Amino acid sequence: MTINEFAPKAPLFRDPIYDGAADPVVIWNRQAAEWWMIYTNRRATARGLGVQWVHGTDLGVASSADGGQNWLYRGTLTGLELEWGRNTFWAPEIIWHEDQYHMYVSYIQGIPQQWAGHSRHIIHYTSPDLLKWTYQSRLQLSSERVIDACVHKLPDGKFRMWYKDEDHHSHTYAADSDDLYNWTVVGPVITGRGHEGPNVFILGGSYWLLVDEWRGQGVYQSENGIDWVNQGLILDQPGQREDDQAIGLHADVVVQGEHAFIFYFTHPERKPGQPERTYQDRRTSIQVAKLTVNDGRLICDRNAPFDFRMMAPES
Repeated sequence: MTINEFAPKAPLFRDPIYDGAADPVVIWNRQAAEWWMIYTNRRATARGLGVQWVHGTDLGVASSADGGQNWLYRGTLTGLELEWGRNTFWAPEIIWHEDQYHMYVSYIQGIPQQWAGHSRHIIHYTSPDLLKWTYQSRLQLSSERVIDACVHKLPDGKFRMWYKDEDHHSHTYAADSDDLYNWTVVGPVITGRGHEGPNVFILGGSYWLLVDEWRGQGVYQSENGIDWVNQGLILDQPGQREDDQAIGLHADVVVQGEHAFIFYFTHPERKPGQPERTYQDRRTSIQVAKLTVNDGRLICDRNAPFDFRMMAPES
């Protein structure tokens, strides 16, 4: 067999309902024995005022039974509503721990017409199967405008959550927990220019933190998951594949042994600096690229061919 037999499709996935799949998280569904992609179901085709199209969003679901080669749209997650009306769910983070899934999702009441002026919170749910969700709590974090949770274990066994605090310059803040239910705010972790969508993983013996700087993914490296060193940008230059000629936005990473796969979304028809007023400006595509570590640096060549087969986790 040749590597081309397992080359990923480009784009990897587009939402067939609203064509606005964004902020993907990719997780192994242990009950179904397949990979699931759960994402913000932006309503790229919707009419309305201002930025209503990015609000009122459900969490879309696509599944893959062949290691990520093909993705089947399955619908949206249900049973998440906390109050009456049409509300907004963004950017899920989902991890498996002690025989259940934990989801931390950004929540906004209603369908605002503008970006600012309303609170945003991170909500915790649990599930045995990624379908039946039980509300646990609204996390008390560093402000009333927090989104984009990411959770990973630290070397001491504690869990750390990284998230975007929009009331504090859109910097990445952190909170720690022993049990995934009770969280203590640590404070700012990545400052400087504003950013969002933190994602943390371990590859090549180091912790890595990616943040969406709206000009590509900022890369940070750490030996302990606490102290971070900036390593520049990836996905900052347009790619050559179909729908990949734009910067890579809000990513998730699945580690597979000595390499990893990064899932990100693009606005393939949007011109840099152009407002997202039309369907062509708003529509999105999910793409995947390979990550490796070479001489202590994270490498991502989005144009390079690679063998794309995701294996089930060992535990």
